[in-house]
Parts: sequence; C-alpha cells; structure tokens
Amino acid sequence: MLKGTGITKRFGGLIAISGLDFEVRKGEVVGLIGPNGSGKTTLFNVISGFYLPDEGILTYQGKKINGWRPYQVAQLGIGRTFQIVRPLLSMTVLENVAIGTLYGRQGEKNMNQARKKAEEILRFTGLERKRDVLATQLILAERKRLEIARALATGPEILLLDEVFAGLNPAEVDEAIGLVKEIQKKYGVTIFIIEHVMKAIMRTCGRIIAIHYGEKIAEGTPEEVTRNPKVIEAYLGNA
Repeated sequence: MLKGTGITKRFGGLIAISGLDFEVRKGEVVGLIGPNGSGKTTLFNVISGFYLPDEGILTYQGKKINGWRPYQVAQLGIGRTFQIVRPLLSMTVLENVAIGTLYGRQGEKNMNQARKKAEEILRFTGLERKRDVLATQLILAERKRLEIARALATGPEILLLDEVFAGLNPAEVDEAIGLVKEIQKKYGVTIFIIEHVMKAIMRTCGRIIAIHYGEKIAEGTPEEVTRNPKVIEAYLGNA
C-alpha cells in the first residue's frame, strides 16, 4: 500500500534518513521506533509531502508520490497527526474536525454535511461533549484525540500517527490504545505509528520497523524487535 525504496533526506551535512527501504501493507498496524533524532518524524514528513526526499522512490498503491504537496497527499488518502499537536486554536472542536472533511479525500463541499460528518467522528473519538469548546481550552489528552479526529475526517485509507500516546498518563494511554484499535475495526484504516511508549507498541502493532541514525536496524514482530541486540544498543548504549 505504501512503499519507500532507498529514501534519503539530508539537511545540509546532516543525513536524517539514509537509504531507507520500508513498506506498509493494507490492513496492517505497523510501528516505527527508534531513539530521539533517529529520523522517524522526518520520514513521516517525507511521506506526507512536507519534505521532498533527496533520493529514493516513494509510492502509494503503486503510484509514485515524490514531490506531491501535503494537500495532494491528504486527498490521495494519507492522513496524519503531528508529534506536537496543531489544532486551530481559535476554532471550536467541531470546526477543527469539519475542516478535515472539507479538504480531505472526499472533498465535502457542503458545510452542513461537513458538520454532520464531524459530529459523527467526535462521537466516535469521545469528544462530542467538547464540540463547541475552543481548541485552546482542551487538555493534552483531548488535543491528542482532536488530532486523531481531524485526521480521520480527511477520510484516510492509511493513517500516520506520530506519538499519539506521548505525555499521557497510564489510564489515558489505555484509552488511546483502545481508540486506535477501534479506528481500524470501524474504518478499516491501515495504520503506521511512531511511538516511544512500548506498552502501546506491543499492544497495537503486528510488525515493527526500528531505525537509528536514519537507517533500518531491525524489522519483525514486536517481540523480535524489542529483543534485537541492535535495538537494545540503540536505546541503552553498549553497556
């Protein structure tokens, strides 16, 4: 469904991603792990059109998407959340999600219909009671849910989730894990997820890709990857 071959991204003399090969198959939940600065969010930025890869080929359902702009990628069926949540603070929760329906894959043109779709997504994500609250008034856990709701509103076929569990307490992490599972069950969306919370990775992903300094160091089931000596060394050092 989504495939990268030899993906490389440089920032001056810094190589953020180096010759990375990866693929995400339809219906999977795939985790992307690695220490801070390993290139995970940079890869998501390349996939979603924020960065142009310096080398390599990126394809979505067999179609080359190198150089596509973010709005074109979203309309193609690739939705994403951001590591640092980015709600439209001066708008209500409902308006934030309605915008996703207007500029997503379906390209809803009627504002009333956009609001109806947004209300359905708010019910699903547990934000219905916050529909008329300004986004700036939400706590972190609610803003994380709003990120997911807005991404779902674009009608994605594949969803890139960037650390949606970060900063949450254990109860909120459990709720967020349940939401990710329900997303796949209800919408049939393929999920590619960056995460440091290993409990979440172990409970949601069928396959994990581990990268370090922009290179793949391991790939396999959660159990295989978390026991891999290269992964342990990348996180904990030689000691």
